[in-house]
Amino acid sequence: MDKVISFQNHQEAQNLFGHHDLHLREIEKQFKVKLVLRGGNLKIGGTAINIKKAAELVEYVLQEFRLGQRELGAEDLSYLIGNFKKAKKESTFDRRETNIILSFSGKQIGPRTKGQSEYVEAIKKHDIVFGIGPAGTGKTYLAMSCAIEALKNHHVRRIVLTRPAIEAGESLGFLPGDMHEKIAPYLRPLYDALYDMVEAERIEKYLETGVIEVAPLAYMRGRTLNDAFIILDEAQNCTAEQMKMFLTRLGFDSRAVITGDVTQSDLPEGKPVGLLEAQDILQEIEGIKFIYFSGSDVVRHALVQRIIEAYDKTKH
Repeated sequence: MDKVISFQNHQEAQNLFGHHDLHLREIEKQFKVKLVLRGGNLKIGGTAINIKKAAELVEYVLQEFRLGQRELGAEDLSYLIGNFKKAKKESTFDRRETNIILSFSGKQIGPRTKGQSEYVEAIKKHDIVFGIGPAGTGKTYLAMSCAIEALKNHHVRRIVLTRPAIEAGESLGFLPGDMHEKIAPYLRPLYDALYDMVEAERIEKYLETGVIEVAPLAYMRGRTLNDAFIILDEAQNCTAEQMKMFLTRLGFDSRAVITGDVTQSDLPEGKPVGLLEAQDILQEIEGIKFIYFSGSDVVRHALVQRIIEAYDKTKH
């Protein structure tokens, strides 16, 4: 028996079907169903189980549109298809309580998974949040969006972005160029996220006036950061001493987000990893929250999620 779902308007159908009906064809392919638009209704045909899963996906996407989601990207659709095919509805969530931030270009920035939603909520409620998990889970990107939102709403006066400038056994002293040129490659991911959310002219102004500061972790020593939103990225490359130094920089009316992947540390073998030590020491401290991401929170190419899951299996 076919399932019929009604659209509230023509725009909903356009958003669901995608450019040149690419989303429609992908849904049909992945769920082995037939989708037909008749008037303001979508008819889903196929086996009972396939119709049920495809209908749940379509109804969820329509709910997202009605809650303010402007468009459905290919990555969003791929992620949702994977979850609904496996009946992992717990990985989806209701966005009614979740802020969706609009970039200067109108792009919607916000959590796409339950883990990401918990992360954003933790950032709102805690002064220090650790986001720990694999690449592609949005740890740095979402932290940056929260920082920009805090700045726009005058909750903080400045944003400080930092990361350790030692990776893959390299030393800054052996890299060509002046100090700015030496540290630029390490800070590039932070700049990339920033320029995705704020227009370039405003960023340049913020950087010139110190409203936004991007610097290697070593530059944090001896400072007290008041009224600031601080993001420490790639924290798995912090030594224990560096982590303690960073955490004790937090001043009045400030908050900090520390992101990292404990499986990807580039520290020399035998060197204590500050992120691991922080997990052991700070778990029970009030005001500090640890959020752990898994492969189900990956919102990159669908293969990335499967790669992470495959590696995780080898540990058991």
